[in-house]
Amino acid sequence: MEIDAGAGQVVEGVVGLVTDLQDGQMKEVEVEEGLKVLLIKEDGQFKAIGNRCTHYGAPLKNGALSHGQIRCPWHGGCFNTNTGDIEDFPGLDCLETFSVRIDGPNVLVKGKRDAIKSGRRTHNLASHCPSEDPRVFVIAGAGPSGLTCAETLRAEGFKGHIILYGKEALHPYDRTKLSKAMTSEHERIMLRPEAYFKEHNVDFRQGKSVTQVNVENKTVTVSDSTTQKYDALYIATGGDPRQLQVPGANLSGLFTLRNLPDAHAIIKASVDKNVVIVGSSFIGMEVASCIAAKAKSVTVVGMESVPFERVLGKEIGHALQALHEQKGVVVKMSHDVIEFRGDRSGGVSEVVIKSKAEGHQEPQSLPAEVVVIGAGAIPSTSLLKDAIDAGHIKAADDRSIISDEHLNAYDSVYVGGDIARFPYNGEKIRVEHWGVAQQHGSVAAKNMVKPQSASASAFVPFFWTSQFGKGIRYAGHASKFDNVVVDGDASKFTFVAYYVREGKIVAVATCNRDPVASAIASVWEEGRELPAPEELHGKENSYFLQLAAAGCSAGQQPK
Repeated sequence: MEIDAGAGQVVEGVVGLVTDLQDGQMKEVEVEEGLKVLLIKEDGQFKAIGNRCTHYGAPLKNGALSHGQIRCPWHGGCFNTNTGDIEDFPGLDCLETFSVRIDGPNVLVKGKRDAIKSGRRTHNLASHCPSEDPRVFVIAGAGPSGLTCAETLRAEGFKGHIILYGKEALHPYDRTKLSKAMTSEHERIMLRPEAYFKEHNVDFRQGKSVTQVNVENKTVTVSDSTTQKYDALYIATGGDPRQLQVPGANLSGLFTLRNLPDAHAIIKASVDKNVVIVGSSFIGMEVASCIAAKAKSVTVVGMESVPFERVLGKEIGHALQALHEQKGVVVKMSHDVIEFRGDRSGGVSEVVIKSKAEGHQEPQSLPAEVVVIGAGAIPSTSLLKDAIDAGHIKAADDRSIISDEHLNAYDSVYVGGDIARFPYNGEKIRVEHWGVAQQHGSVAAKNMVKPQSASASAFVPFFWTSQFGKGIRYAGHASKFDNVVVDGDASKFTFVAYYVREGKIVAVATCNRDPVASAIASVWEEGRELPAPEELHGKENSYFLQLAAAGCSAGQQPK
């Protein structure tokens, strides 16, 4: 039934019967042909929201429902089922919500046609009004964390001046694509257009970075030699690619991956060339997956015994190595790079490696016209050197900045993303992943507006990797683990892996088992623990969905 005319036509339709759903259940329904919403029943109430995650469009009907939240099956983004607000990341936009009414045995949903079709909305943001709030909040770093901070400040009602400094000339974009889809164009992966910043009065200063912070005077020095006072400061400057300190490191043809121009340069240079990738974790292996079909040869050199050993464990690392080798990638593990050799023109021509195994002392030379160094990143915290030297701010050995659960590092100074070391599960951790960076931006903004109102420790880290079409989801955090229990077949890329420390599961990795990782993240985010791995052996996806939805503890498990 159409109620109004025009572009904002309001439509209402019968989407099912009252008896179709029990509490804790959901399904995708049509309000009219082609217009779908997600219908949910919780606590005896029906709700209707947008049916797809606002991040990459995953169908939320396949997600994990848990006590007023729906979590995306792919990457862990989480939305409030009452308001549609995004509450955990990745993603920026919220979900639309629609009215539901009961007419006898029928359930009807009503909403504007264009809203139902889109299924998403932006936050309700405050307007800049300096007469009401003369304060200046500065954000150093225009990546996902800085952008989310700026949006959350306005969503939390901040009406003062927001200055966002971004080192790159480009508007913020989806950096996860840099190693997974290296040919991506900026227009397709841009997070917000220029008009968005103007509309919401975010003073975005592109191509400028904060080079120094005076925490006592509350000023920042900018790369153009200007200074700016702040009332609160959020620093999310990310990381700088680690360089190898070996002979030949200044040759041309050596690349690191930090930004979109880097990704384009690597993919262009690799065509029909011998490529050596130094590093066998996320950047290195994802780049190998991207360029394998274009390059003449691709060789990955790693220090561990298998790729991802420290993060995913040996069994999954072996499976990923075998997958790459099946696609023609040569993988040289337990090797160090000791030298880059060049040709007469000053370009790299060989990479010299040496085995870490005893008795293998002879170096080996690999042909290489292109080298990609994916040896990790160093937190970009040089702007805080003076504050660190003066003892105002504490830095860890890896140059990350130590904060409390509110991401506060000093009076009115907050840190987040790759540079922050914050408390989680009884330890101080640093997580270099997209969703965590966004969550930090949100938490910092809330605390800038209302100190100590939000905690970064309350959210479960979630990340993913994709290589040769195989997607792995990871929830939790295991800086170290005693053992890995793999339920399923890692070699066939269908499994749930449990990372156990001191008898307790602290992280999981899954492949072809969506939405298990998301369901477990929801369980942990409520402060609950999982049963022991042996009790979870052979459990189907439905078990984990019930565990998330029912609020069962380890002693009250679903069948």
